[in-house]
Amino acid sequence: MYSELTSERLPIKLWTDDIEPGALQQAKNLANLSFAVSHIAIMPDCHEGFGMPIGGVLATTKAVIPNAVGVDIGCGMCAVKTNMNELPKEILARIIKDIRRAIPLGFNHHKQMQDVRFMPDIEIIGNGIVEREYDSARRQVGSLGGGNHFIEVQSGGDGHIWIMVHSGSRNIGLKVAEHYNRIAKRINEDNPIKGDRQRDLASLPLGSRHANEYMSEMQYCLDFAFSNRKLMMATIEGIFSDNIGQDYEGLDFINIAHNYAAVEHHFGKEVILHRKGATSARKGEKGIIPGSQGTSSYIITGKGNPESFLSCSHGAGRIMGRNQAKKVLDLENERKKLDRKGIIHSLHSVRDLDEAPGAYKNINRVMELQADLVDIELELSPLAVVKG
Repeated sequence: MYSELTSERLPIKLWTDDIEPGALQQAKNLANLSFAVSHIAIMPDCHEGFGMPIGGVLATTKAVIPNAVGVDIGCGMCAVKTNMNELPKEILARIIKDIRRAIPLGFNHHKQMQDVRFMPDIEIIGNGIVEREYDSARRQVGSLGGGNHFIEVQSGGDGHIWIMVHSGSRNIGLKVAEHYNRIAKRINEDNPIKGDRQRDLASLPLGSRHANEYMSEMQYCLDFAFSNRKLMMATIEGIFSDNIGQDYEGLDFINIAHNYAAVEHHFGKEVILHRKGATSARKGEKGIIPGSQGTSSYIITGKGNPESFLSCSHGAGRIMGRNQAKKVLDLENERKKLDRKGIIHSLHSVRDLDEAPGAYKNINRVMELQADLVDIELELSPLAVVKG
């Protein structure tokens, strides 16, 4: 831990030496919630979010907060180690071209509904959002989305080629999040368990019908996001096999989410632990911490530090907003950073600058700040990047 603030109702424990004022105020808002417990944990990739800072961890009793999970429920990472030790650049370029053709990117989705076997099992819950969005989600499973979502081919320090995918629950997660946040705002006006409606921290009382439905539908979105990543990974593996002229073999598979709430035990209490842009890092648990486009990513093992609620960062973290990046970063300079490394990248025009390396924190410093949370098992260097 880097520092601790004690000015609010609960302490704020910080694993960062550089927190922007907006994110700090959001952390203070969390610390002053009446149903927050123990302390607030802020990871080194922290930056301002909507209601709760990205890179924040919050434990509550009595209530769950939809905005403390966010709109991309279940967003996370998966990584696979391949049986390949090298990949000629001309073959890699063909693979990336085929990935772009086979996997819908950005707002695009499949023209046809995908087979139900690629979807998580559904239990019909009244007139739930999952039920209503199910057919639409069948067109989106196996698609990347936009923003900071990516597909990356990497060279591992273990001598193997790795594949990494970062994506979430697409539109079904957004719809679930928005629906239950609206309900939380409405009922918080009269509910004695006060959230903070004005600061986008409206809550659902535990045990209530709405909280139960949210937790159930949120879990479905977590499962969908995992299915989404698995289908993309299977598609990519098929593309590798086609291009290398032999059957592809995956030797390892790691999956971990970083936007969710779950019942966990911490400091002797059963709590609802909200991780928003934070990853579980239980002792011995394997995880993934990606860098920005063009920088290293890491396979890590959690140390199980109780002070962080057994959590770590989910990535490098932004140092500037998307619009700011497009205004202040120089396209040619950012492209040169990637071209010098020989990376097949996705930085083509000014509109792509929101995902340029210069928009993100230094991943090496981020890893240093959480040395008490994780052990680095393997460094992965980017060879090619596909962005949404």
